[in-house]
Amino acid sequence: MIKSVCVYCGSRDGNKNSYAAAAEATGHMLARNNWRLVYGAGDVGLMGRVANAVQAKGGATFGVIPTHLLDWEVGKRDLDSFVVTETMHERKKVMFMNADAVVVLPGGAGSLDEFFEALTWRQLGLHAKPIILLNIDGFWDPLKNLLDHVVRSGFAGDDILSFVTTVPDVVALEAKLTEVL
Repeated sequence: MIKSVCVYCGSRDGNKNSYAAAAEATGHMLARNNWRLVYGAGDVGLMGRVANAVQAKGGATFGVIPTHLLDWEVGKRDLDSFVVTETMHERKKVMFMNADAVVVLPGGAGSLDEFFEALTWRQLGLHAKPIILLNIDGFWDPLKNLLDHVVRSGFAGDDILSFVTTVPDVVALEAKLTEVL
């Protein structure tokens, strides 16, 4: 049975070349390991880069996009599986339910929304899937500091920190995924 990795990431490239390079390397790595990409079905930004890299190496793709983003995120219709949902919440649920692990690359509010929903579901005991932050050039350091602050301030137990693994690069990401899948 093929394992699937849900990748949350930006619909923009960001302002560092290292983000785009990491997205492409992530796609190549997923294909090399025969892990199916599950993602937001966009053909722009880091999302498009990951998907195009998976496809370039012959990997499997599963994209999910809500109707209102088909044009904005340029819905990538040449995927192995292409699902159109009515709402963003539906999109997130379908993506998450079709994955064995979650990886979060640099991104904006949407990526943060997806990350926090997966983290909240984990905190509530609704799943035990690995959640991995790909911390390219320290991009997620402020998020890690925020989570530490939330725990120090008494709004979450220490266990929430153990639900998130942070890796510095795609080599470490591959090693972690190999360990948990």
